[in-house]
Amino acid sequence: MARNLTRMAALRYRDFRFLWLGEMVSTTGSQMQLFAINWHVFQLLRGQTFTVNAFGSDIVMGSEAFGLGMLGLVRVIPIVMFALLGGVLADALDRRRVMIWTRVISALIAAVLTYLTLSGQIDVNSIYLLTALGAAATALDSPARQSIVANLVKPRHLANAISLNTLIFQIATICGPALAGLLVAQFNIGLVYGINTATFVVAIIAIGLIRHRGKIKTAANIGWRALIDGIRFTFSTRIIMGTMLLDFFATLFASARTMLPIVAGDILGVGAAGYGLLATAQPIGALLVGLVMSLRSEMKRQGLILLLSVAVYGLATAIFGISTSFALSYFMFALTGAGDTVSMVIRGTIRQLMTPDELRGRMVSVNMMFFMGGPQLGELEAGLVASLFGAPFAIFSGGVATVLLTAWVAWRYPSIRRYNNADDLKAKRR
Repeated sequence: MARNLTRMAALRYRDFRFLWLGEMVSTTGSQMQLFAINWHVFQLLRGQTFTVNAFGSDIVMGSEAFGLGMLGLVRVIPIVMFALLGGVLADALDRRRVMIWTRVISALIAAVLTYLTLSGQIDVNSIYLLTALGAAATALDSPARQSIVANLVKPRHLANAISLNTLIFQIATICGPALAGLLVAQFNIGLVYGINTATFVVAIIAIGLIRHRGKIKTAANIGWRALIDGIRFTFSTRIIMGTMLLDFFATLFASARTMLPIVAGDILGVGAAGYGLLATAQPIGALLVGLVMSLRSEMKRQGLILLLSVAVYGLATAIFGISTSFALSYFMFALTGAGDTVSMVIRGTIRQLMTPDELRGRMVSVNMMFFMGGPQLGELEAGLVASLFGAPFAIFSGGVATVLLTAWVAWRYPSIRRYNNADDLKAKRR
């Protein structure tokens, strides 16, 4: 046990512990709300259809599939609008203070969602609006949150810190949907939104206890020049750009999570409780792999492992799309989580180590356009394809496309294939 704790070296840092624990609580609440919103929209629109005239023919489309896809659109637009601004703020201001204020905004949004739901005044348009506002707050917050990690631990423990942060998301996506599924089945869905409000308060307190103020040696000015400098650096560093494209393609075409309500409710026929259980598969696979990565020593051939993990993610998604067995669907969805976690840790380590501290916030903000924009556009793409051809085809075709695009990235960016480990800084400008 002592050896394992030693390997989780990042938790020895006081400030990182507060950040980690606060984010664990807050992310669990956010995952509960994400589950609840998807199920809420699915229930509000279930059974409804609408007709679109295309090429002289009327096409009947399912409102619930399209409505779930629209959640992706309302999330991605604020990300595109505010992510780059969030990066500039993270490099120009106190990162800790930026994180506190964005969580205050998120707590207020969750509180409004709670009130409207419990009072019976909620509708789909209100959910879309509040979801968009929450996405804007996240876009402003993420660059500061991700950039501050490198300020809280020593460089040699950064990969461990990123692995532990990855575990936050995976644990939260296990506990969040499971808890939300139980609560939604027994109580008003507004209770889930209320719990999420409380978790943001916990996160605010935890961040307030951090001593480090997030100040960097050479702060950027807030303006167009600072924004352009960050974009120029990110796009000119080929290995960073290659990892971002890999992330974008995978999440754009293999985002099966949006279709889970349809898979659980209509294809597998397991209802809300089964939906909550199925939603835990991906994070359980991710958690198991994440624990192994956080406890083991430095891996070699990270570039090749990165490419293989994304290919596994795409292949498992394709099989998940055509499965009619709950057991097989659960296993394949868990395998997507395992592949995604391996690639996420490697990508994050490469980017953080290869970016100067004064540019980290802006690099992260550009990356947000890929790693957050991809899933949200993927939700829209999956919703549109599923409404026309069915959810199984949408998921299967997305998985196949991911495998093919991974092969293209491997060919187009040889620096990724050659990348060995986090100390191989010679690959930085290849």
